[in-house]
Formats: sequence, structure tokens, C-alpha cells
Amino acid sequence: MQEQIIERHTIAVLVDNEPGVLARVIGLFSGRGYNIESLTVSTVSEDKTVSRISIVTSGTPMIIEQIKAQLDRLVPVSAVRDLTEEGEHIEREVALIKVAAEGPQRRESLRIADIFRARVADTTVGSFVFMVTGTQEKIDAFTELMRALGEVEVSRSGVVAIARGSEVL
Repeated sequence: MQEQIIERHTIAVLVDNEPGVLARVIGLFSGRGYNIESLTVSTVSEDKTVSRISIVTSGTPMIIEQIKAQLDRLVPVSAVRDLTEEGEHIEREVALIKVAAEGPQRRESLRIADIFRARVADTTVGSFVFMVTGTQEKIDAFTELMRALGEVEVSRSGVVAIARGSEVL
């Protein structure tokens, strides 16, 4: 029996901005046992009638094709694009990371934040909140380094992605 390769894909979906659309998209995933690694949603049209959903999911090539086909069949969906399959695209995520540290660990957290180009979003006597933007791997690395310095709380936006080039979704 041939072993199936699990691939990570980023899918962009344009939908009508109306109540219940996100629940229908999520229901499609949960009803079939597909995992969502990251999900972001926001309105993208001037008149606020269209939203863009960015979904990061993993599966075999056959499962990814099923996901795209099933998304495309949902009534409020106007476009489905597999950014991973289509080629060059940009993915970013924003994270707020609170580090409770004192003394030398506090100074070290500022030094590491500088290396990662993280901004101080808030500070108190016993903590910093850093805002860092980048790939999931960059944010994971920054978070792990901060964990070594003190207690950490993390809030992440999820992946936003867009294709490179002049073609517009």
C-alpha cells in the first residue's frame, strides 16, 4: 500500500458577507473531519458585501481537491483559490506576545525583540507585550525564545495570504 503524502495548503475563498456563511464553511470542514490549522476572515470590498476567508489546512492531494470542490459548491462562495498550488504567494501572521519577566530576563527579551523586529505594544513593571509580524515559523521561533525568559501569553491572528503578481482574486 502506497503511503499518502500530507500537504499543507493555503486557500483563499471569496464569499458574500452575510450571516451564517462562516458557519457553513466551518461546517464543511468539521462534517468531513478535515482540520483547519488557521482561519482568518475580513470584509474586502468597499461596500462591505464581500469577505475573504484565508484557510490553512493539511491533507492528502485528494483531500485538498475535495475541500476545494466542496467549498466551490457552497452558494455564498464566489471564488476559491489554492494559493499553494498556484505558486508564489505571501503569507503573514501577527502575534501579540506577553512576557512576564524581571531583571536580566527583561533586558534579554528586549534584545531578542529587536533581532526579530518585534515592537513593544505595551509595558508594565513586570511585563512586555510585543507585536511581531511574519511567517508562522518566525512567530514560533520568537515565542519559544520568550518562553525561556518567563511566563508567556500568546494571541495570534492566523495566516493572511495573497498571491504574488498582477492577477487579482
